[in-house]
Amino acid sequence: MDKIAEAILENGTKLQYVITDNPPKGGMKYTYFSPDKSYVIQFFNDPDTANNPNVKKRIERIIGKYNPTLSEQDGGANGNTKESASYFLKKFCWPTAIVKYPEFGIVCPAYPENFFFDKDSSEFIDLNGKDKKSNWFTSKNRKYLSEKECGNFRSMLQMSISLARSIRRLHQAGLAHSDLSCNNVLIDPSSGDCVVIDIDSLVVPGIFPPEVAGTRGYIAPEVLESMRMSADDENRKTPSTYTDLHAMSVLIYEYLLLRHPLIGPKIYSSESAEEDDFLALGSKATFIENPYDTSNRPKELGVTIKDLGPYLENLFIRAFVDGLHNPSERPTAMEWEKGLVKTWDLLHKCENPNCLAEWFILHDTNKAVCPFCEHSVKKDDIIRLHLKKQLRGKCGQWIDCGVIDVYDNMPLFKWHIFSDVFPDEKADRDLQAYTCKYQGQWILVNYCVKGMTSPSGNLVPARHAVSLSDGAVFRASSEENGFLISVTAGK
Repeated sequence: MDKIAEAILENGTKLQYVITDNPPKGGMKYTYFSPDKSYVIQFFNDPDTANNPNVKKRIERIIGKYNPTLSEQDGGANGNTKESASYFLKKFCWPTAIVKYPEFGIVCPAYPENFFFDKDSSEFIDLNGKDKKSNWFTSKNRKYLSEKECGNFRSMLQMSISLARSIRRLHQAGLAHSDLSCNNVLIDPSSGDCVVIDIDSLVVPGIFPPEVAGTRGYIAPEVLESMRMSADDENRKTPSTYTDLHAMSVLIYEYLLLRHPLIGPKIYSSESAEEDDFLALGSKATFIENPYDTSNRPKELGVTIKDLGPYLENLFIRAFVDGLHNPSERPTAMEWEKGLVKTWDLLHKCENPNCLAEWFILHDTNKAVCPFCEHSVKKDDIIRLHLKKQLRGKCGQWIDCGVIDVYDNMPLFKWHIFSDVFPDEKADRDLQAYTCKYQGQWILVNYCVKGMTSPSGNLVPARHAVSLSDGAVFRASSEENGFLISVTAGK
């Protein structure tokens, strides 16, 4: 029978937890849930880790001065607002307190329910209550999951943006996760949500050294390659923000293309499977879509990085060709966030009711075909909004800064109206306008934008519309930093 125990926190607060015979156990900690399962108490597997004063000092700083889930006013990260803290509270499973009795440990919020499988998640195997680790969704295991769990391409892209934003926030604070992997980022493709966990092992560069090297398949090649060096060898590479960037790129590639970017058909060593794996993910690692070296390319790739549009193709080349063995060349988390957001604006709904992806990136209107099912887009349904911003101090001079692919009932937000707004955690997400097909004609309906003007220069009041005909040019807003929008249709 389960037993209720009591933990005492550093501030004297007492919390109850349920002792079970076989508590969930990870590489560093084992876990007990609270009676109502709203939080967990975690203790360390290794007593030496628990007794290490540097571990306690690290966790104190993670809970306090580096904490993006607390506002600066409440003792969290510098410059963190309550709004930003509230946003990232949902993106990280961040430790909230230190346990001093019955032994050293930490308190964390429990994962939201949508990050656990339920009894209907699979008709083939019992997954009820298990964590939604991403390798269930991005490997051959996917075939065991019910359709309701798998989401679609759009939700996987949404998770990619969320992950890039979360890692960008970590790196802005000078932190590195050190063990980003399918195990430490839980995902829910049905909602497009993800949450980063195992925060207590964060690396504070120059202050707290990393304790783990990472997880197979996500360890950066330079770290894996130097693992055989002695721990005190100055040439040995350890986890850092650069290694996070490699692991994050692997996760994003897996989310979008459902395969690993480095595991292909090439044999690197005939000595043993272990040595082959060591080389394939380490010193000899080769991107399966490397345009200059096809030695590790599978015969049938299916959907490729080219199908993801120019922004993501460029980022993946930088991550897995230029930066694979040269960490300083890897794109930053902020670059990933920006590229993913630009790609989001190129999403197009596939009209094939049997398409499992449901959405795709319409980046080439000359080849308007869903790469997942090869269903063609009708010319009449190709509508693009080309966003232009005015050069500062150069009245009437405009430069291109984005393209939006239009679909029925597509929402537009402030970052689609004003050039100085970016859809980060601080952005206003209130609806500004939307596009739709009305009586066979594509229109943009002004929901609440001030200063929107028609192609003829007339004011477009709220609840009125602009016709999205080929060649139309209008102001999203005549207010400062409002975009000029030009329309192309059927091409």
